[in-house]
Amino acid sequence: VQLQASGGGLVQPGGSLRLSCVASGSISSAKSMGWYRQAPGKQRELVAIVTYIGTKNYADSVKDRFTISRDNAKNTVYLQMNSLKPEDTAVYYCYLLIARTQDDYWGQGTLVTVSS
Repeated sequence: VQLQASGGGLVQPGGSLRLSCVASGSISSAKSMGWYRQAPGKQRELVAIVTYIGTKNYADSVKDRFTISRDNAKNTVYLQMNSLKPEDTAVYYCYLLIARTQDDYWGQGTLVTVSS
């Protein structure tokens, strides 16, 4: 299984970005997909995830600003990020968890920088 993330970049505070992550390989249809992030000097943290049953969970810090969605036919998960703040600056990692085996996979990370 491989995860290819894209969509990061430099954006001003208050701006928006949309991250995408495409999963390829031998993938069960029952899977959770989501996003973690890691800021310099901090631990990796969950940003948002959509479980294999469709439940969506968000970190408190991004609720009402970020929206996660998925396209099962394309094995793709998206993260729409609005009203970005400097504290959202981090490397964002795509994540996939196979429900049946509990095997998990990580993408290579995409850098999001929020700065004026």
